[in-house]
Amino acid sequence: QVQLVESGGGLVQPGGSLRLSCAASGSIFRINIMGWYRQAPGKQRELVAAVTSAGFTNYADSVKGRFTITRDNGKNTVYLQMNSLKPEDTAVYYCNAITGGVANWGQGTQVTVSS
Repeated sequence: QVQLVESGGGLVQPGGSLRLSCAASGSIFRINIMGWYRQAPGKQRELVAAVTSAGFTNYADSVKGRFTITRDNGKNTVYLQMNSLKPEDTAVYYCNAITGGVANWGQGTQVTVSS
């Protein structure tokens, strides 16, 4: 079992930046992939970015060049640096960790991009 706690969401103006953090605890030695998903009202949850334990990354096309995912294995934490934010980035952002094929989820953090 893995517990995930997100932080860093909030309200930001278009063009601004935010950094999300997700701290993992529990059976962390079993984590291979960590990532961020988001869900906007009325839409399905979608992958934003993911990183493997070896540091390989994957991004949604809509965030490439604007968002950066990093992982600190020593702190069992994954970060999502979000720059040049747009109103369409508004959503609840969820941290995700895959352990033995099982998906673990955080409680979510709201990101609102609005002037």
